[in-house]
Amino acid sequence: MNEHNIKILTKDNRVITLKDFFEEEHKARREMSKLSFEEKIKSLIALQEIARHWGGKEDVIVWHLS
Repeated sequence: MNEHNIKILTKDNRVITLKDFFEEEHKARREMSKLSFEEKIKSLIALQEIARHWGGKEDVIVWHLS
């Protein structure tokens, strides 16, 4: 079986090939690389807050911007 013919069911119930999955991932990474440094830091802080509150990880340090 060719790896590029493998089908994947996405979380929004779309069926795509493995090749399409990796192409979409590459596109998303290119989009994220265009974010400013400030936007990347804000995203990191949001992930820290999710880990602390939703994930129940009380030892997670959440950065504060001054």
